[in-house]
Amino acid sequence: MPIFDTHAHYWRADFGDELDAVLERLPSQGVERVLAIGCDIPTSVEEIALAERYDYIYAAVGFHPENAAELPDDWESKLTELLKRDKVMAVGEIGLDYHYPDGAPKDVQREVFIRQLEIAGGLGLPVVIHSRDASGDTLEILKEYKPRGVLHCFSGSAETAREVVKLGMYVGFTGVLTFKNSKKAWAACAEVPIERLLLETDCPYMAPVPHRGERCDSSMIKFTAAKMAEIKGIDTEEMIEIARENGERLFFNDNI
Repeated sequence: MPIFDTHAHYWRADFGDELDAVLERLPSQGVERVLAIGCDIPTSVEEIALAERYDYIYAAVGFHPENAAELPDDWESKLTELLKRDKVMAVGEIGLDYHYPDGAPKDVQREVFIRQLEIAGGLGLPVVIHSRDASGDTLEILKEYKPRGVLHCFSGSAETAREVVKLGMYVGFTGVLTFKNSKKAWAACAEVPIERLLLETDCPYMAPVPHRGERCDSSMIKFTAAKMAEIKGIDTEEMIEIARENGERLFFNDNI
């Protein structure tokens, strides 16, 4: 099964001394490609370093909305410099997160999100978007800037999923799809055309059933794929293959 995990966080802080062992065995577990996602400068640099060490790993770099209020003065130039590195395929993880009352101010989040969309557009790169409790503002911005990219770890409604697809974007689902109380996610997944679906782990988080609560890694994506395949009425292996092709179309195109 040629697994393409289109959203993973392989940070030493989460995996410790086991990180290299985990990454070295993933290819033997069917993992063909991983897009390792940064959330600020240090984690983005860390993911680029992994991409340089492992042939099957690629990187995305960006500022997560949780970090929007703590940016260095020269963040735009630093981000642009990193985006020009080999094997950096996307701007991410970027977006809006209104879940926590003490999070970064909404106007600051929107400003940083928009600026990163502009940078991505200028460099011709796709974007990896985080949107939590912010569907209205996220859609409004996406309709204006029309980026190429994915709504990651989708948590919105079926109606929002339809709007995202109309914009030509992809929709990514994690292990949440396997949770027994995820009817909203099932409905959204059913709404998305199969050629617009991506498989993600968001590891080390969001481990799918039967590993819920454990530290996740890319090999566990097969369980999410099985649920997605069930929703779409196809075999798991076919779903993994289709999602891989979708990911390559979005992130690699003619770049490899």
